[in-house]
Amino acid sequence: MGQRWSGQPSKETMRCSVWLSLSIVVVLCHCSYCKWLEVNDLEVRQEPTELGGPRIVVEYDIKDPNISEASPAYVFLRYSADAGDTWRLIPMESLRGSGFGIVAKPGQKKVIWWGTGQTSFADLSLVEVRVRAVQMARVPAGKFALKSLPGGGRDESGSIEPDPNLAPYYIAKYETTISMYADYLNEIGGEGAGWNRRMSNPERCGIIQHSNHTYSVKPGREDFPVTYVSWYDAVAFLQWCGLRLPTEAEWEKALRGGLHLDGDRVKKNPNPMPRRRYPWGDQDPNAGGLWRCNCDGDKDGFAYTAPVGSFSRFSSPYGVCDLAGNVGEWTLDWYSTSYHVGLDGFRMVRGGSWMAYPSACDAITGATRLPLKENSIMGFRGATGPIKSR
Repeated sequence: MGQRWSGQPSKETMRCSVWLSLSIVVVLCHCSYCKWLEVNDLEVRQEPTELGGPRIVVEYDIKDPNISEASPAYVFLRYSADAGDTWRLIPMESLRGSGFGIVAKPGQKKVIWWGTGQTSFADLSLVEVRVRAVQMARVPAGKFALKSLPGGGRDESGSIEPDPNLAPYYIAKYETTISMYADYLNEIGGEGAGWNRRMSNPERCGIIQHSNHTYSVKPGREDFPVTYVSWYDAVAFLQWCGLRLPTEAEWEKALRGGLHLDGDRVKKNPNPMPRRRYPWGDQDPNAGGLWRCNCDGDKDGFAYTAPVGSFSRFSSPYGVCDLAGNVGEWTLDWYSTSYHVGLDGFRMVRGGSWMAYPSACDAITGATRLPLKENSIMGFRGATGPIKSR
């Protein structure tokens, strides 16, 4: 028999968690500031199957009215079978139903977790399940005005041209926030993995590590983009979610839009500015004294980073925020040129940052960094390939 409960967030370090003291413990993330989408009214139950073992049924409600085909949620589930000592992502291949992966409609959702080897728990009192949802933007398949070249045109691949015709994909609407990353650390960071001392800087990040290897966020910093993350830190967080970094081409198309904003299959909505320099168009970030992104130091009103979505009026054609300025964003791509023989571990960074000159926050300017590099101008967002909407 399933049980249903909703309550207030705990005061513990995992700010986004609501604990359910049942035989199966469920954690729902529903803080308005942390950019996990609100998930509530959750019910978890175990059912027998004809295969001789049980399955687990998870039902929940996701009410955000902004969820749509164009701006869906990415929902993932994680579980612990040893009272929270270790956590695992429930693989998408083990799930069926309307409430995981790309979820394009709000409302009540149902997830069935199959696999008698995974779901035959000897002691259900030790099992905990967590459900989280990330706001995404859908980028339809088709061509776009790809202008940036690998390695700034000096790539050792020579005359090979990158393909401007991309398959459909989804990219996070916002940069990964400090509170989201702290939630991740509280689940995996028992020995300090993924955290470094500079993250405790109260003005440029604000994640505090406690003596028992739990983490909290300086009040007021929850909604800012996480910084001081290496490429490896970003990849690890996204693997925890079941996501990945966007490629350079995906990042650029998310900023500019395709030649047709509804994709090459439909072609009813041509992009009015397919070669735009910035997400909002060709106007400089500070044209007319109006700041359209967080860059050039404190001139835009923010001394360092800005809360994600602060410049949402100037988002991309797909509604993706902060692709210009705020933090430079790691991408999936390597930087391997004849000028860097033996040092091809460099990764590409796009978008400029709060320190960048306005002209460096455009669609094609990129930087290269070693994947171990961590500093206050670096952050990231997630992406995923085509997943059937549910």
